[in-house]
Amino acid sequence: MNGQSAAGGEAPPPERSALPTDEWVESVRLGLLRWFRDNARELPWRRTRDPYRVLVSEVMLQQTQVDRVIPYYEAFLDRFPTVESLAAGPTSDVIRLWAGLGYNRRAVNLQRTAQAVIERGGWPSDPDGLRNLPGIGPYTAGAVACFAFEQDVAFVDTNMRRVVHRLWFGPDLPEPIASERSVLDLAGRLVPPGNGWQWNQALIEFGALHCTARKPACVVCPLQRSCRAFPTIQAIVASLPRGVRKKNEGAFQGSNRYYRGQVLKALRSVPSQEGSGIELRRLGPQVREGFSDADVPWLKSVVDGLARDGLALVAEEPASYDAGDAGTARVSLPD
Repeated sequence: MNGQSAAGGEAPPPERSALPTDEWVESVRLGLLRWFRDNARELPWRRTRDPYRVLVSEVMLQQTQVDRVIPYYEAFLDRFPTVESLAAGPTSDVIRLWAGLGYNRRAVNLQRTAQAVIERGGWPSDPDGLRNLPGIGPYTAGAVACFAFEQDVAFVDTNMRRVVHRLWFGPDLPEPIASERSVLDLAGRLVPPGNGWQWNQALIEFGALHCTARKPACVVCPLQRSCRAFPTIQAIVASLPRGVRKKNEGAFQGSNRYYRGQVLKALRSVPSQEGSGIELRRLGPQVREGFSDADVPWLKSVVDGLARDGLALVAEEPASYDAGDAGTARVSLPD
């Protein structure tokens, strides 16, 4: 059969001790790109090469499902259609628009990135230059370089890492076999010269829709014969314990991140014209049930953390010669 499959045309993977052959790499490229042409979703950020719009989508998509992101993406760009408008806009509006996306620090960092782009006079187009902007890490730098400037660069998010790992190194569960460096090196080898945009979009899509964490569609996989995780990955997934997500969600309810979110939810409800904000003593009952004056120091520590991250402003009343009353400190969203 000359290493070809009648169903998909994929070459079987070489022995684990060998490096990927050109034949294996090409079969993976062809199979995945063919799958993408038939299965790609119509997503608004795939219709642009504007680095600002690409960046907004990438920041919103971090740890957030695509279906949830689309309406936020469109609403955000209606309010801040350009990098200039975001850089000059009120931070309070940015935070209000982010309500429901979670990880609110991303919103402030996104605006700081926009401000840095304006200060430097434009966008860098390569990953190294993009990483010099505040709030941009290796993945986001690679994604913007590829999806906005069509550079043939490798980068991996959770979905991409899973696909690359399973294809060459084998099952990634219960723990990955390969290091992050090894996965990224192989990802770089797989990028087709001159077609990095489509390849990286395909890799993300395949991990999101087909080679998923807990329900990989191995039986109908176009890369089946090229994949080292097949056929064992489905049995491994089936053997993993269930209920982990509910356990983690229960722990989140009492976490610092949970209460930070509750504070921001309350601050977003304060009319923007009330620039002085709300006193801690009035804020507390909106954040935690059973709040009392004894909880004021705890709440002050939560809002101080938000202030350090640029998500809140804390204005304390002038202290008297007696002990100051922390409960009178006023909290608001940044200007």
